[in-house]
Amino acid sequence: MSVDLATVKRVAQLARISVGDAEAEGLRGELNAILGWVEQLNEVDVTGIEPMTSVLPMGIKKRTDVVNDGGMAEDILANAPARDGQYFLVPKVVE
Repeated sequence: MSVDLATVKRVAQLARISVGDAEAEGLRGELNAILGWVEQLNEVDVTGIEPMTSVLPMGIKKRTDVVNDGGMAEDILANAPARDGQYFLVPKVVE
């Protein structure tokens, strides 16, 4: 795959980067080199290899779901400016 100057300028515009004509020619060579390297990756045989996100095995850190600050409804509602039983009263905001 080869990138032309119009594509370089379009990518620069999408990235909101100001690129002059002389600079675009250099970027064209760099982008072509990068795409050439990516095309080389397509030649690697990966049959039988499981996709991975990291070279180290990773697992989700889990913890037990335990309530440790419960039973404080009265303490919390003591700070409320207005309340109705065990609920906060707030002013009506939608008519």
